[in-house]
Amino acid sequence: MVGRALVAHCRASGDLVFSYDHHSLDISDADGVMRRVQEDRPEAVINCAAWTDVDGCERDHERAFAANARGPENLALASRQLGAVLITISTDYVFAGDKDGFYTQRDQPHPISVYGISKLEGERSAQQAWARTAVVRTGFVFGAGGNNFLSTIISRASRGERLKAIGDAYGTPTYAPDLAQRLRELAVLDLPGIFHVVNAGPGVSYAEFGRAALDLGGFTSLPLESVLGDSLSRPAPRPRNSRLHCLLSAAIGLAPLPLWSEALENFAALDALTGAASKS
Repeated sequence: MVGRALVAHCRASGDLVFSYDHHSLDISDADGVMRRVQEDRPEAVINCAAWTDVDGCERDHERAFAANARGPENLALASRQLGAVLITISTDYVFAGDKDGFYTQRDQPHPISVYGISKLEGERSAQQAWARTAVVRTGFVFGAGGNNFLSTIISRASRGERLKAIGDAYGTPTYAPDLAQRLRELAVLDLPGIFHVVNAGPGVSYAEFGRAALDLGGFTSLPLESVLGDSLSRPAPRPRNSRLHCLLSAAIGLAPLPLWSEALENFAALDALTGAASKS
């Protein structure tokens, strides 16, 4: 989802873009990554690849660390050989979720799931391997394509299924095209460090986010039950609060991303939500 949005944005900006899916480039394959980067010789490498199945990561540690930890390190080593800037996407799940308010770069990461642990190791391995690495933490990502909370709830709504969403877990929604724009801006700036990239606005629960999406999609009369996260008995623990705020963006002249509610309206205006409603 983010990769498609990034490719579209960069090509619209006039960039020459080399893009790969998992079948054409497995980032856990160090030799394959090195060959590909040496062949294409990019000025910037932006890593949108990850295994984001939180419960799947809990069950399969090896696969989680191959994709989320060794993958970014392989990309960093290849980028270093070429002298290319590297940007790798990380997650709000590197935090434990026991803080009130927003997590910033000053907060110490303390992941509570295998997914979060593997992503944090990917951050650190990439930064240790190559000085020109920028880490972008984000969360609650939504947009066209891909499998995410918003697409799942709209799909179920279109089939008239009973809907539930967690009401006691909070994050900061991020629209994939807005994230893509910021990723390119950071590549141009070439400033190493850790950046928190999310849409502006207060944090929101999954239930509140889902309700807003359903209303914009035309499912105003469809009930959405708010449930507690612990009631779902999922294999992996999740942070109850993973809201993010960036301390660096304004300092380097980057404007805040649009409000997440405005981004959701933009998404709906593309018929991404209303199209699903028309099929119900």
